[in-house]
Amino acid sequence: MSRDFVYSGSPAHIVFGEGKGALAGEWVEKIGCRKALVLSTPQRQADAEALAVRLGRVAAGVFAGAVMHTPVDATERAMETVARTGADCVVSLGGGSTTGLGKAIAYRTDLPQIVIPTTYAGSEVTPILGETEGGRKTTVRHPRILPEVVIYDPALTLGLPVGISVSSGLNAMAHAVEGLYAQDRNPISTLMAVEGLRAFKAALPKIVEAPRDIEVRTEALYGAWLCGAVLGTVGMALHHKICHTLGGTLDLPHAETHAVMLPHTAGYNAAAVPELLAPVAEIFGGAIGGGLWDLATQIGAPLALKDLGLSEPDLDRAAAIATENPYWNPRPVDRRSIRALLQDAWDGKRPAR
Repeated sequence: MSRDFVYSGSPAHIVFGEGKGALAGEWVEKIGCRKALVLSTPQRQADAEALAVRLGRVAAGVFAGAVMHTPVDATERAMETVARTGADCVVSLGGGSTTGLGKAIAYRTDLPQIVIPTTYAGSEVTPILGETEGGRKTTVRHPRILPEVVIYDPALTLGLPVGISVSSGLNAMAHAVEGLYAQDRNPISTLMAVEGLRAFKAALPKIVEAPRDIEVRTEALYGAWLCGAVLGTVGMALHHKICHTLGGTLDLPHAETHAVMLPHTAGYNAAAVPELLAPVAEIFGGAIGGGLWDLATQIGAPLALKDLGLSEPDLDRAAAIATENPYWNPRPVDRRSIRALLQDAWDGKRPAR
């Protein structure tokens, strides 16, 4: 068997464990910084302000204007705060929206980042930034974008609502599924993908039953790190192209869109590379697409694009944009096939594969 591959490990510091969020101030100083700007969404502003108080003398202030899909105008407002406060690093507290804002700032300024995730987004361990401007979402990969420190504290996820937990978990799982058939996959990324998917398959149903169980939350956060690390190591394919289209152009919610689309895109590609998805198809009952759909049903995740506010006439537009400059994909992509896939996702139909 040929084993030709290239593997580049992430240089980020990963700090994992209950209570480790309290070490944020120490890490600001360890990376040689003095004034940290705390970032958050408006919904988490109180938490961000409390974190700034705990940071004490190394806190430069708070910017609570992070927005889903990282619109450029929000980043520009944050950059004004960076300049005004003299911050020499950022601490991003929250989910993918806040992490995205920190990355956007770092891409423009090369300021160091410390991320404290409170959802399962996984983007905190990737050098990938998705930004929205003029109704289009574009992505860029650059070493400046990768956060220097990620602090995973399961205690900070105990209050994460069940609905957000399951949708952000499925969002993270999408990174691992696509990593299994990525053009530049390697043995390490495949091991991490399978282990991350196994962790989420075990944890998500238990979170629905006992959302404040710290051991279950720890397992899910462990899965989020693994799945995110896969995204940071290898390229993505059809699933992420479609989700970027639906989110950046049609303004659908990020995690929920990933949750709805994952069974359909996985099933679509399983037709072309069943051998690459076989290790995880077994975890999900034999058919990766149908098994993921069954898990989503079990945990109460969204199943249909129509329930996210997408109108049926928008499917033609989405199919056209998703097949413009498509990402590499193991199965050929054409507008008719993608339009049919989107119709199934809009209806909430269970994939056959």
